[in-house]
Amino acid sequence: MAEYETQRVEGVTADGRPVVSTDRTVVVRRTNNMGWLIALIIIVAAVVAAFAFKLVNIDQLTSGSLPKVETTGGSLPKFQVDTAKVDVGTKDTTVKVPTVQTEDKTVSLPTIHVEKADAAKN
Repeated sequence: MAEYETQRVEGVTADGRPVVSTDRTVVVRRTNNMGWLIALIIIVAAVVAAFAFKLVNIDQLTSGSLPKVETTGGSLPKFQVDTAKVDVGTKDTTVKVPTVQTEDKTVSLPTIHVEKADAAKN
């Protein structure tokens, strides 16, 4: 953070001396945080270039294998699951249907009835 002082002549006194006012300006320098991104791009580019120009050569000397693992015993857990009972149906309802003139018309609307899992036990 830098602080600058500027002086401005406002006028002259009766005896000829200048009237000076002082303004203080504080300058806050904000850093750009893009430097880390540029550095990361340069590092990745350097690694890719090292492999592309054969500066790094990796040869497999021996083959690998997975370890042999044996399991015995054990059992799967058991659960009792109560689910909700859902009934889907329709019911006739009278609604206003826009036409040249409005009239009452009977249409079938879908219905859903859900019975909670706890209620199914009773």
